[in-house]
Amino acid sequence: MNIEPDLCRVEDALGILVGKWKPIILLHLLKNGTQRFSDLKRSIPGITQKMLTNQLRELENEDIIQRVVYPQVPPKVEYSITEYGRSLEPILHAMHEWGTNHIQHKKQKMNESMSK
Repeated sequence: MNIEPDLCRVEDALGILVGKWKPIILLHLLKNGTQRFSDLKRSIPGITQKMLTNQLRELENEDIIQRVVYPQVPPKVEYSITEYGRSLEPILHAMHEWGTNHIQHKKQKMNESMSK
C-alpha cells in the first residue's frame, strides 16, 4: 500500500460516511433510484424523522445526494444520488463484502474455540 500515513485521507472519507444510517440511505438510493422522504423513512425501520433529515442534509452538503423541491401543494421533495455520489458504490460494495466476511470469520473463530 502506497499511502503515506501523514497524508492519509481515510479520516476525511469516514467523516462523511460514518454513522449507522448514511450507508443505508445511500444503498437505498443506489438500489431504488429517486425517492421521496416518506419512502426513505418507510424503507429504513428504526430511523427517526429528525435523524433522517439530518443525515440527508449532511449528504446533500457533501454533494453526494440531491434534493429537489417541487413547487406544489402539498410540497413534494425527492432525493436522489448525484453522479459524484455514485462513485461511492464500489466502496459501499467493498464494505458490505468485508462485513459479510468478518461475520463469517467471527463465527468460525467462535466455533473453533467451542470445539477445543
